[in-house]
Amino acid sequence: MGLLDKIRNRIGRGGSEKKQARKPLVKMFDRYIIRKFLGTYVFSILLLLAIVVMFDINEKLDAMLTAPLNETIFDYFVNFLPYFANQFSPLFTFIAVIFFTSKLADNSEIIAMLSSGISYRRLVVPYMVSAAVIAVFSFYLAAYVIPPANVERIAYTNKYVKNKEVNYGTNIQLQVSPGVIAYMSRYDNRSKVGYRFSLERFDDKILESRMTAERILYDTLYHWTVKNYTIRNFEGLRETIVRGSSLDTIIEIEPRDFLIASNAQEMLTLPELKSYIDRQKSRGVANIKNFEIELERRYASTAAAFILTIIGLSLSSRKVKGGMGVNIGIGLVLSFSYILFTTITSTFAVSGYTSPFVAMWIPNVLYTFIAIYLYRKASI
Repeated sequence: MGLLDKIRNRIGRGGSEKKQARKPLVKMFDRYIIRKFLGTYVFSILLLLAIVVMFDINEKLDAMLTAPLNETIFDYFVNFLPYFANQFSPLFTFIAVIFFTSKLADNSEIIAMLSSGISYRRLVVPYMVSAAVIAVFSFYLAAYVIPPANVERIAYTNKYVKNKEVNYGTNIQLQVSPGVIAYMSRYDNRSKVGYRFSLERFDDKILESRMTAERILYDTLYHWTVKNYTIRNFEGLRETIVRGSSLDTIIEIEPRDFLIASNAQEMLTLPELKSYIDRQKSRGVANIKNFEIELERRYASTAAAFILTIIGLSLSSRKVKGGMGVNIGIGLVLSFSYILFTTITSTFAVSGYTSPFVAMWIPNVLYTFIAIYLYRKASI
């Protein structure tokens, strides 16, 4: 017996029995919507991921034939599939709402719910609960689970597909701490060696000391060894010079602070991402826009689940001429336009036309107004 038949049976009982049945009816109604929503969401993800896997294998077939099978499965696909699914979670949410709500409306189940005394506002509640479950789960994955998995996925693609690692830098200059400036004319990350190194310390714009070295070797966290160094200390008009062949020292920089790959932000958990952005800003590093965009994207995608759920429900909760296909078509256009708009605004942030916060939240603000308009129109 479907939900429509159960509702009709309970409506037909009448009297006190109807009053006693109302509360269980609401609970059954919530469970039914949530189960349909989350079930369709998971099914749509699995269906699209199966298609994505086939295309991905076709694109990377040569690389995958050279890689060991266990690395392809466990280092790449096990980490790639959650990453891809979470990237397009708002799209999957929207498709799920459009698909199963259109089916309910086509079977007159939405009409039965509203006829039983459930208001349109009350109809939204289980949808929002489902969207909250998806949003929290997606945010947790994006913030804490997927970044460590991306380390293995990106290492695999760098090794077998296309190496996008940044192992070389020239004319590197950054602020180690307030008043301390480091410079290297060249750094090779494969050998962990920098050349023509200098470290200057200032006190209120007055140079206190300057270390120069032919080479500097990176060992572990903040531990460096300078070779053939000269240290000049300035005390007024007096200068003292210290020379040596090798010196172990602690300098609070590491190669990842100045060798930044295009996908490095995807490998940082939320606390690491925040810490990295704050540290790079204090050092005067300019090319951290992608990290700031990634931080705002993780928060903005959470709100997108709620916005797109409202839009999907409002579009598909009424029967339309042409059936379910019309709703699905409109839904796909809106969802893809949302993703396209997000991509466009992110390029504005990279170009410096707007801040990452504004760039990532403009689509949400715009589509919030669309959601409000469609909701009011559907609830009439």
